[in-house]
Amino acid sequence: MANVNLLPWREIQRQEKKKEFLIVLGMVVAVALFSAVAWGYWVNWKIDFQNDRNNFLTREIAVLDEKVKEINELKLRRQQVLERMEVIKALQGNRPGVVKVFDEFVRSVPSGVFFVEVKRVGDNVALVGFAESNNRISTLMRQLDASDRFKEPNLTKVEADDTLGEQGSRFELQVRLDMTLDEEKDEDEGV
Repeated sequence: MANVNLLPWREIQRQEKKKEFLIVLGMVVAVALFSAVAWGYWVNWKIDFQNDRNNFLTREIAVLDEKVKEINELKLRRQQVLERMEVIKALQGNRPGVVKVFDEFVRSVPSGVFFVEVKRVGDNVALVGFAESNNRISTLMRQLDASDRFKEPNLTKVEADDTLGEQGSRFELQVRLDMTLDEEKDEDEGV
């Protein structure tokens, strides 16, 4: 038995192990390549999916922005309507006061006095008119001062004018309105 040669058998076994190694190496490379390609597709799919979600959100945000803009416009319109309603309420509330002011004018103006211009700015009323005499202007001022609605009559100008007779005059008069009576009545009535 001393003459047995084991070298060809070892060589064959080395060739088989090398072949197995190359097959396993090829399979590992194939699996790695397949995994890399699959991973690349999966990442691209996730990116596309996220881009689709981002585009959807962008569209929805644009829709919501339009709705917010519309809501802001509606709020602005609502505020304008409320302001108009307040103005109308104020005007409606002042209507009886204006009637009362004219009624008080009728009661305070003596005969022989005529107004050609009545101008109101805030609580001040400017009167321009004609009187048959200066005594009538004095009576007008006393009656305006005695009135509950008019305060502080102030004669600013008197000129002789024969439109209403020889003793006639043209006058300009300032008087202040006292609207606290209407406000007190409104508070008493619970308005």
